[in-house]
Amino acid sequence: MASLSAYSACSAMAGMSRNKGIGAASNTDKESIMRHVVVQCGTSWDTPRTSNTGGSHAESSAAAKAGTAPLVEALKSTANQDVSCFHFPGHNRGKASPPSLSELIDSKTFLHDLPELPELDDLFSPKGVILDAQKQAADLFGSFKTWFLVNGSTCGIQASVMATCSPGDYLIVPRNCHISVISALVLSGAVPKYIVPEYNSGWDIAGGITPSQVDKAVKELEEDGKKVGAALVTSPTYHGICSNIQGIVDICHLKGIPVIVDEAHGAHFRFHGEFPCTAIEQGADLAVQSTHKVLCSLTQSSMLHMVGHLVDADKVSQCLQLLQSSSPSYLLLSSLDAARAQLSENAESFDEPVSMALETKHQLSTIPGISVLDLSNFLSDFPAIDPLRITLSASDLQLSGYEADDILAEKHQIVSELVGTQAVTFAVNLGTRWHDVQRLVHSVNHLSEKYFSQNGSSSRKDNHVCSPLDKFSIKLTPREAFFSKKRRVCIEDSLGEICGELICPYPPGIPVLIPGEVITQDSLSYLINVRDNGMVISGAADGELKSIMNGSLSLNIDSGSQASDTSLHTSMVFQKHVEKVAELRTHLLLCVYSWSHTVVAEPPKET
Repeated sequence: MASLSAYSACSAMAGMSRNKGIGAASNTDKESIMRHVVVQCGTSWDTPRTSNTGGSHAESSAAAKAGTAPLVEALKSTANQDVSCFHFPGHNRGKASPPSLSELIDSKTFLHDLPELPELDDLFSPKGVILDAQKQAADLFGSFKTWFLVNGSTCGIQASVMATCSPGDYLIVPRNCHISVISALVLSGAVPKYIVPEYNSGWDIAGGITPSQVDKAVKELEEDGKKVGAALVTSPTYHGICSNIQGIVDICHLKGIPVIVDEAHGAHFRFHGEFPCTAIEQGADLAVQSTHKVLCSLTQSSMLHMVGHLVDADKVSQCLQLLQSSSPSYLLLSSLDAARAQLSENAESFDEPVSMALETKHQLSTIPGISVLDLSNFLSDFPAIDPLRITLSASDLQLSGYEADDILAEKHQIVSELVGTQAVTFAVNLGTRWHDVQRLVHSVNHLSEKYFSQNGSSSRKDNHVCSPLDKFSIKLTPREAFFSKKRRVCIEDSLGEICGELICPYPPGIPVLIPGEVITQDSLSYLINVRDNGMVISGAADGELKSIMNGSLSLNIDSGSQASDTSLHTSMVFQKHVEKVAELRTHLLLCVYSWSHTVVAEPPKET
């Protein structure tokens, strides 16, 4: 196998202690035991292991097969019962399934679409097969406790923030966080302390955050007397860039601050010795993983893993019950159990995908006019990049990311995972085959041959874009802006106004404008650019982005929520308040009112 030292975070931590549980195993056994048994990167924190230590992989596989996928087995057994059903759902185990959908997904899907029957356990108070399945997942992923999620990683992020942050607490978070983090701020009432990640304008890609940035944020909040509820890190990013979680954990834990990691794109990290270290292995308190992305559960199914004692597990459970459906899909739940069993039974699952990805990156990097993203594109010392994520740029061919993606899709039937202004990202996974990556390389070669000869070998054109992340001004917290009175303004007139909605291109789902931020020229220019290139704009009431909802400083927040700290408002001196009055009136009342540190002056009343 080709070396992955350039990608592996574990190699940077060589020489540190390994998991002690395999000390008695033979050399042969040590080589055959999966990475979920041995922590391949040293940490100052030991991941608790409750199974598979000290034994061979053959023994662990036999044990796994003896109780393979308990939830799947229970679902199968229940569906095979010869019973008369008088319960929901209305298709009655497929007897009345919609014909068009039955043709699409087969009637067996409906047969196994069952509700919370006693033998299938209760997701919110598990005592049977769900509890067993979650315990087996915790063993495999190296956590103290694992929760199955049926509302995606979004609800895992929301529950993690709500379980660690009370209204008014500060959440240290990268500005390129996922939209689920912003919704978590609205739900929890926490106040963001943003960290601006390094940004490469030539690629239009943001990287991770560093321990020094987190340390600075903690110190600034301490100096201001603010309470930090938690720190949240996105690692890896959508493009596979990992942050130094261990270093961030060391800083935060000294202050008793729990660390949440949005590891949605890193659920596979534990299952190959050359992958970056997982957040749990590096000591994170909570890690949310989208088991459906690179691993093989059904879309919308995810897991939340917890270790340590800084976070109250009961509170996490309560938050999840508040956020998840009261009628969880057993198809989604069983798919999580099945994905776990799939990994347990095959220690070499990712050998071929890793080889394919490395070989593909190498071949793409030799094509004229094509560049492949790696850590050298960033100044910060990020520890790793996911080897299964392939991001390329055709800017030297004078092609934007959108143009390159369109050509690959329309002319060569290559479907990418993510497209941006400058780059296109492809995700290799367990289902990827050699002919797929060969087709990708062949198609990019054709792209180069056509546009290299047409545009020449000129250097990359000056098409750098302004970062939409680093210039922002916060006037209201996300919660305040969400509940404030709003009015619609034309996009041309929105400059300098307070944004009242969450606006982001999707994917990747990274907000360009967050409720409570002042609308800037950079953010508007970026949004208009991606809109004009066909990118879907998520969160905006006006999907065509011809108008934006403006948030008002006249707040309409429930009495139970806390107003944001006055430091968020000191720079606001005046705010226009224009209101249409009685229908018989023929003019508008223009009200200019002052905004102080602690009180919002009411607009003058009409006499």
